[in-house]
Amino acid sequence: MASIMEQREAGTQPYKGDEEKWEAVTRRDRDADGAFFYSVKTTGVYCRPSCASRLANRENVRFHPSCDDAEQAGFRPCKRCRPNETALAQRHAATVTEACRIIEASDEAPGLDALAEAAGVSRFHFHRLFKSVTGVTPKAYADAHRARRVRDQIAQGTNISEAIYEAGYQSSSRFYETSNDRLGMTPTAFRSGGAGAAIRFAVGESSLGAILVAATEKGVCAILLGDDPNTLVQDLQDRFPKAQIIGGDQEFEATIAQVIGLIESPTHGLDLPLDIRGTAFQQQVWQALREIAPGSIASYADIAARIGRPKAVRAVAQACAANALAVAIPCHRVVRADGALSGYRWGVERKRALLDREAGA
Repeated sequence: MASIMEQREAGTQPYKGDEEKWEAVTRRDRDADGAFFYSVKTTGVYCRPSCASRLANRENVRFHPSCDDAEQAGFRPCKRCRPNETALAQRHAATVTEACRIIEASDEAPGLDALAEAAGVSRFHFHRLFKSVTGVTPKAYADAHRARRVRDQIAQGTNISEAIYEAGYQSSSRFYETSNDRLGMTPTAFRSGGAGAAIRFAVGESSLGAILVAATEKGVCAILLGDDPNTLVQDLQDRFPKAQIIGGDQEFEATIAQVIGLIESPTHGLDLPLDIRGTAFQQQVWQALREIAPGSIASYADIAARIGRPKAVRAVAQACAANALAVAIPCHRVVRADGALSGYRWGVERKRALLDREAGA
């Protein structure tokens, strides 16, 4: 069955009948908030579907398309879920969105106290609220935003020192201390398309076709699948056009053997360090994917909910598509809400083969 979000995007009206609406009320479905309201004859109040109040008896419940309809029928708004006001989740999202705008507009990262004061809540509550909505702390968001500003400025040709200071770093040394984590390499190497960075790689053959494994000093940075080895090598070179791409030695052959072993026997796991590069959101999604056990699947909506971003289903799908570490970050375990296999960067047939293999392991 398609998710509520997918139904809305497709122009299909969810919760068509009273029984569907009642099921949404019994599971306190937040996705149903705003789609309809329900009233309780014995209490004289009307609520959102997600209201945490004690569940009423079905025979006492009526459904309404709007607050006005419920009030015209003689019901008053529930004081607990306040259906006639902006939903709490929306208020929280608006608060955090405003905080993000403050962070992005500031020359220097604002402190937690200043952000909490602007939001009108305590320091502790703001920190918890920000993380629950974005999945990261205010400091991590600010760090990621500043790093992105540096990347954009360097890519546009700005002097590296100027880019660092314009992004809000008080000293270049503070940025250089974490530049490998922020850029995946030094700023100079980043600007020159990976010049000076050493990336070892090897191409092998698995039951799913050709496989390329590449690694930096930090760990495996790419696992690519395909039909043509030359295409995989070109993909790697396109990512780092000026990096020093080195054919793997005999020791590196053991690395690719481990990766191929993971494909053939997914329950064994992969005991190799990974060099995972992506935005804070992407890394959050990828971490959630790594927590899906072999033989299990999850929908894009499930992953969005796990990271505390239930409305970010489409962004989760985009993060899955951006994954460059096939199998190690198991985006093949994510399916559509109706269980159908959606697009997979390395081909739906490979996705089906991986899932079948894991199911039978």
